[in-house]
Amino acid sequence: MADSPAPTRDYVSGALAPVMEEVALDDLEVTGELPADLDGRYVRNGPNPIDPDPATQHWFTGAGMVHGVRLRDGRAEWYRNRFVRTDEVTAALGEPSTPGERRDGAPTAAVNTNVVQLGGRTWAIVEAGQWPVRLGDELDTESVDPFGGTLRGSFSAHPHTDPRTGLTHAVAYHWTETCVRHVVLDADARVVREEPVDVGGSLMVHDTAITESSVLVFDLPVTFRIDDALAGSVFPYAWDPERPARVGVLGLDAPGDSVRWAEVQPGYVFHPANAHDRPDGTVVVDVCRWERVFDSDRLGPNEGTPRLERWTVDPASGRVTTEVLDDRAQEFPRIDERRTGTPVRWAVTAGLATAGAAHAPLYHHDLQTGSSSEIDFGPTSAAQEFVVVPRDGSESEDDAWLVGFVTDRAEARTDLVVLAADAPGDGPVARVHLGRRVPDGFHGNWMPARP
Repeated sequence: MADSPAPTRDYVSGALAPVMEEVALDDLEVTGELPADLDGRYVRNGPNPIDPDPATQHWFTGAGMVHGVRLRDGRAEWYRNRFVRTDEVTAALGEPSTPGERRDGAPTAAVNTNVVQLGGRTWAIVEAGQWPVRLGDELDTESVDPFGGTLRGSFSAHPHTDPRTGLTHAVAYHWTETCVRHVVLDADARVVREEPVDVGGSLMVHDTAITESSVLVFDLPVTFRIDDALAGSVFPYAWDPERPARVGVLGLDAPGDSVRWAEVQPGYVFHPANAHDRPDGTVVVDVCRWERVFDSDRLGPNEGTPRLERWTVDPASGRVTTEVLDDRAQEFPRIDERRTGTPVRWAVTAGLATAGAAHAPLYHHDLQTGSSSEIDFGPTSAAQEFVVVPRDGSESEDDAWLVGFVTDRAEARTDLVVLAADAPGDGPVARVHLGRRVPDGFHGNWMPARP
């Protein structure tokens, strides 16, 4: 990379060390009692680089690997881990290329950030250019698939489904464009809208949030560096101290040039928890905010600690006010997604361990009272992202299960852990013992069994 500072850590050792063996394990051991209403798959995606160089491997660019656990009738039927078979993976493994159309005819690179269920199918997804990859029920790769040929440009790692309409919204970017695009899918996972929003530069926009009326555009100072790209960087994005930070508010079905901007203190947001409209015309969004990223360490976010903040976006005044909700290091916020875009009470975040540390708890936040509780899985255990799974027939946010991976760093073994959302401090309801380590990764979801 051109004129890049030396990294202060590597992203392929310890908890991030890749695993090469793909396994299929059946009838997993369970401690406690798995809820009978958990009928489906928990699946998570993350980078798993093949033959990496610790000095140059960017955290975000390793080959994708999905890890999944099938639960049914109070049993853990199986665990599977599978590489997402993009062209770099099939070439490395000596396998035939995966079927499907390539974007601009270029080979597919890593699809490693999220895995979602849309239109009754399973998709591995990533931002910035690579098209989605469709997976089978047991996580084998089926096809490179731009949503049945309906996606023209890039997609996002973070689509958000509006529970009121069934439409799924994302904000996508690509290095060749000085706009971002509001992409909308229908209930069958077909693109019905790609609306450009001019931002006057080539940005990295990892995520978005929606309300009942609007989609948010996070125009924050991480931008494309053409010199780095020409020098061979696989991730030519960096902190741009000259670029102001702002949040755009765009109507869900409005033209891109109607976006209204509000200035915010510089920083970076990978993940908002949720957003909602207020009667006075402002928008409230809760975010995990980093002071800066990709400045002194160009291989991964490793500068300062992200904290949970509340931003109140006022398009009328063009200003954003901020409030710190929790200043502990944390990321990967999740909510009950039946309430996406409306006020929520509860959110769960994963604590971030400092470099080399083994311990990382889960935080359970009451967004109404401002209180929070810490769920500690042990002095050498680290929680990854947890998702909220509503119980059968439930209506309340906390009438749900919290599900996610927890790794004992000392033992190098990972469990799938189930907590009661209305009593997370009571500890695990059940632990599914995988008997092996799942590398720390990015995002996953609960995928209910199809009827």
